[in-house]
Amino acid sequence: MTLTIIDTFGFLFRNYYALPPLKSKKGFPTGMITGFMNYIYNLKEDYESEYIIFSIDSKGKTIRHDIYQDYKANRPEAPEDLKTQLPVAIELINKMGFHNISVDGYESDDIIASIATLASKQGIKVDIVSHDKDMYQLIDENVKIFDPIKKKRIDRNGCFEKFEVYPEDFVNFQALLGDSADNVPGVKGVGKKTASKLINEYKTLENIYENIDNFKGALKKRLIENKENAFISRELVKLHTDLFDEIHLEDYKFPTENPILKIEDELIDLDLNSIVQKVHKNSLTLNTKLSQKIEFDAITINNKIELNKIIDSIKNEIVAFDTETTGLGRDKEIVGFSFAFEENRAYYVPINHFYLGVEEQILLEDALESLKILMQKNIIGHNLKFDLSLLRKYGISNVKPAMDTMILAWIISSNERVGLDKLADTYLSHKMISFKDTVKKGENFSSVNIVEATKYASEDAFITLKLYYVLKEKLNWDILDEIENVEIPFIDVLMDMENEGIKIDVDYFEQLKRKVSLELKNLTDSIYKEAQEEFNINSPKQLGYILFEKLGLPAKKKTKTGYSTNEQVLESLKDSHLIIKLILKYRELFKLESTYIEPLLKYGKDNNEHKIYTNFLQTGTATGRLSSKDPNLQNIPVNRDINIRNGFITDKLFVSLDYSQIELRLLAHFSEDEVLVDSFKNNRDIHLETAQKIFGDNAKEMRGVAKSINFGLIYGMGSRKLSQTINVSVKEAKEFIEKYFESFPSVKDFLNFQKELVKERGYVETLLKRRRFFDFKSVNSFMASNFEREGVNTIFQGSAADLIKLSMIEIHKLIPKPKMILQIHDELIFEVETEEEAQKYKEIMENIYPLKVPLKVGISFSKKWGELK
Repeated sequence: MTLTIIDTFGFLFRNYYALPPLKSKKGFPTGMITGFMNYIYNLKEDYESEYIIFSIDSKGKTIRHDIYQDYKANRPEAPEDLKTQLPVAIELINKMGFHNISVDGYESDDIIASIATLASKQGIKVDIVSHDKDMYQLIDENVKIFDPIKKKRIDRNGCFEKFEVYPEDFVNFQALLGDSADNVPGVKGVGKKTASKLINEYKTLENIYENIDNFKGALKKRLIENKENAFISRELVKLHTDLFDEIHLEDYKFPTENPILKIEDELIDLDLNSIVQKVHKNSLTLNTKLSQKIEFDAITINNKIELNKIIDSIKNEIVAFDTETTGLGRDKEIVGFSFAFEENRAYYVPINHFYLGVEEQILLEDALESLKILMQKNIIGHNLKFDLSLLRKYGISNVKPAMDTMILAWIISSNERVGLDKLADTYLSHKMISFKDTVKKGENFSSVNIVEATKYASEDAFITLKLYYVLKEKLNWDILDEIENVEIPFIDVLMDMENEGIKIDVDYFEQLKRKVSLELKNLTDSIYKEAQEEFNINSPKQLGYILFEKLGLPAKKKTKTGYSTNEQVLESLKDSHLIIKLILKYRELFKLESTYIEPLLKYGKDNNEHKIYTNFLQTGTATGRLSSKDPNLQNIPVNRDINIRNGFITDKLFVSLDYSQIELRLLAHFSEDEVLVDSFKNNRDIHLETAQKIFGDNAKEMRGVAKSINFGLIYGMGSRKLSQTINVSVKEAKEFIEKYFESFPSVKDFLNFQKELVKERGYVETLLKRRRFFDFKSVNSFMASNFEREGVNTIFQGSAADLIKLSMIEIHKLIPKPKMILQIHDELIFEVETEEEAQKYKEIMENIYPLKVPLKVGISFSKKWGELK
């Protein structure tokens, strides 16, 4: 598996200066773009890469200007025709289906460094396409510099051949040498040979200056006079490797079809015909399919009689449906709707477009009457929850859709993105009209000209229809019943949950905010006192200086960008100085305030009921669990001192129904281990029983350790991770695991069998036969091991998601409708009038599916979420 990262601006600049000043017939400069497109033409041939990222500098000053205000001050203003071509080149990158990344305040080099470091740690090979020598500090076993001119990779030895220092010494080498292109001062008078000789002998600046008396004459004088410049230079050339906690490589897959064909019209407009002709002549494909335009008639209907006539002509056909709205929030209003059911035609019905000279539209009340009839047909859509929740606002409910292509695509491949544009590109080789091309910045869809709106909106419905038939053919296992009987009805459940919302106590949150703000101020003052100076506590760089240089605490970890001050490092130092405990508390409170208290208070004040309405994502995870966003209510922390959950209240009664040890019960069910099955059937304490088998007489004291082992093995925890979790040696942890498997032999056999099976078949199945696929052929051994763990974990998490989904659907059928408020993994929260009402829900959950062991559900009641057990 290989990731290619391109230093975009650096590459484009070299193209500009390497090629003559070409222009289109209209006078637009095209030299740089011509060179760039020739590069794209050869991209797949030059790089055997599964993933590709274009890294881009942020606008304006960067953090390096804070270190040295003259950084890059000597750079001349870019030529006008270069600046003219840059935004066009970036736009072409996006239109071709590639992705670019920029981060405010940081350079492209820092982005490259952060991504390359993350990828290398995962065993992924990285090619960095750049002529910037700063990149050489990143070279390691997995990371190489790719020279696009010589078409060769530069490794550790290549770095030494070029600069006479190795990558790990490159930052200190550059600090001495400086860089005139970026106005990095370095040590004046010290050239490449002197710098490499010094670094090979002394390694670091610190070591050089500690041994300054070993030098004589002019060199010693230069080093002393430029000491400050040397250390400043090191800060300037050192790349940041911690901009991202993780990177989702699946978002940056190499396009499946020729990217140039996606911008054919734009290239012809720029008179770059030769590159287009070359592509067609050689039939260049990056995979198996060429981009194509799917032709169909987009028809505007602005007459009620005509609309009803078309709807009446629909018999048993599948009808794809989509709405256009004023926005995405709860206050959205309908602007129009589109539908398609024929081979080469789709329709758009404008209702609420508003601009000067707007054409004739159908009245809202007439459109709603027609929609009620249309919704009785075999309706499909893409993310129907959005469209059907909108129709509810206008009194159209009880719609029973036939299928949702977003859900269908997610079932087929739960690891991939399921946006309509992405799926059209993947399965139909069709590049859809961009919303950005249709809607000008700052306006909503009601401002869009109806002619343009018809093209855009009718395409959504038409492509959904086409996609439906293609995706159905991709279902090569017996899962359609599960989709139709579980996933599609589940849409209705989620709409009701989202509509209920959950109330917050605004006064309580205001008090929390005041309390936390005061504590943060006191903590800030205390931290400044311990540090004996004021500094930015949220800056890792400034904090690292205070802790490890000023206060002299032992540095546990140092990266190329400075000292690590992450939570793990601070936890290991918390007994070494009072300031560490203060900082840990500060970080905890700062996160509570900025991530939870302030945003939730804002959401609660947005309506008179002070209710928060989340958006549940049915296709948001690969395992099948629900996720939540805007805001994420599944991630509200449990904190006794600052109890955020107690700010969620009800005028009735909250009830929590929580599956007890669901994944262990599923382990017993799947493995059929006699000891586990018997333990659950007889309602014994499974953790104590495990402790007795592993630890004998010390079972009671070791129950917590046994619990960690029970759950850890489901998630693929090895001896090293277990040793960290329960604070024992790796050897002891390994012995515990071995004793566990001796006590539960069927569990070991089952887990090992599943690991082999997922490698053989390339997928795992949940209780309801949902599959999650893993491409073992394209990964290294490190990623293959991850796939094995994720596969086994999906069996349990995915099956638990199946069970709670079945329960939610069954409970939802009850009359009167239960007020389901939240789902948090294995727990459901309702608003109820009486405790007796909740017992019905508990009974349904415990009997929802016949397992080989009984399902148990814990139940608790309170007026506040935070008091539920």
